[in-house]
Amino acid sequence: MEVILFDNVKDLGHQGEVVKVATGYFRNYLGPQKLAAEATSANMKRFEKMRKKAAELSAQRLADAQKLAETIKDLVVTIKAKAGDSDKLFGSVSSSDIAEALEAMNYKIDRHHIKIAEAIKTLGEHEATLELHSEVEVAIKVMVERA
Repeated sequence: MEVILFDNVKDLGHQGEVVKVATGYFRNYLGPQKLAAEATSANMKRFEKMRKKAAELSAQRLADAQKLAETIKDLVVTIKAKAGDSDKLFGSVSSSDIAEALEAMNYKIDRHHIKIAEAIKTLGEHEATLELHSEVEVAIKVMVERA
């Protein structure tokens, strides 16, 4: 039977492709997981509408991410942490700490989208990268001060 894939399926095909599969494979896996539908003209039209809507939504998210990146590109996030005499922190500053500091500044960014090259274990200025979109990254400064 021929089906149109709504998502990428490993060892089968990519989103939007029309592929031949066994009826049981469609009935037991692809259909219930909403990964594919029968390749009828109605389903093809439905898929095209979904694809156009997804493309518009993706373009809007990209524009929003670029706008946010432009806003926060020169941002300096200040974090207070306890440190010893040699400016070493008791612990480290993590992406969760940076996310909390950003949220206090009214920027909601998930901690999983904050990348730190190496653990921040000293006072001073450090850099973190925010992945706002798959195509948009922005570097910010993280200033760690003694609490």
